[in-house]
Amino acid sequence: MQKITRKYKRGQGIGKSTKQVLDELTLDEMFDKFMNFKKTEALAPRTISEYYIHFNYLKDFLGNDITNESITLEDFRGYIGYMLHDKELAPMTVNIRIRTMRAFIRFCYTEGYINTPIHENFKPVKAPEDTLESLTPAEIKKLLSVIDDELYTGFRDKVIIFVLLDTLVRISELVTIKRSNVDLKGGFIQLEAGNTKTRKARTVPLSTKTVKLLKEYLKETEDFGDEYLFLTYDGHQINHATVRLNLRDYGKKANINNKRVSPHTFRHTGALFYIMNGGDPFSLQKILGHTDMSMVRKYIQMTDTDVKRQHNSFSPLNRIF
Repeated sequence: MQKITRKYKRGQGIGKSTKQVLDELTLDEMFDKFMNFKKTEALAPRTISEYYIHFNYLKDFLGNDITNESITLEDFRGYIGYMLHDKELAPMTVNIRIRTMRAFIRFCYTEGYINTPIHENFKPVKAPEDTLESLTPAEIKKLLSVIDDELYTGFRDKVIIFVLLDTLVRISELVTIKRSNVDLKGGFIQLEAGNTKTRKARTVPLSTKTVKLLKEYLKETEDFGDEYLFLTYDGHQINHATVRLNLRDYGKKANINNKRVSPHTFRHTGALFYIMNGGDPFSLQKILGHTDMSMVRKYIQMTDTDVKRQHNSFSPLNRIF
């Protein structure tokens, strides 16, 4: 088969050396090859789904399928400008899509489907540092006070809040917890590798208060006969959208209007409380399931009031006087 050498178009390459392209392929065909490769990495189904979603956003912008001979750096720069200025998407949202497309184009270059490293010349945009919201103890008490735990769904949601705060699990991890993963005697929940973001199993500890509630909840749901822990009122596995909607509605009912009441907010809140109660960041990293400390630092952002309270307790002068 004769090798095809791409011509430079619209200023692509920016001084980079070229490779020889083995075959003429369309963007769709290259993406299919890319996804076949990604599926060998044992990624979570949700992650695989997001790759397809982000690729479709790019295709909507391009308007039609194009070949590896016609794809250029200008296409991606134009796409970034379109997301920022036409669609007015938040920089963080834009960066998620950029990273996905960079991984795709890097793969195409490495495999010899395109002859210039286009991915090296479009990068994530500058974004304001994310300030992660957390709830106060008073707000959490207010939230719990509006839940009618005499009803099954209310009691279930109360237990969910306790588990979210106590274990710091992600919502995707919470809804896949099975009854068999809960060890009340040992005081922990075992998260299976296939259900965690990092694809690594981890154990999250439970406090005495949560163990007591879970014991009551497990007894309450025993007759459903389902393997999953958190169930709908008719005994089926609950999904993350239902949990999100319920928490949002409780937030409105409790008049918490200046903050988002969501599973992720509880994760931030629990992490912050853990540190403020004297927990160390290294054990917190293990509970959160993060691979590096940089994300842990983001999770424990403190307000000036929090810092002042901590300083009063741990001031170096307290050691002297």
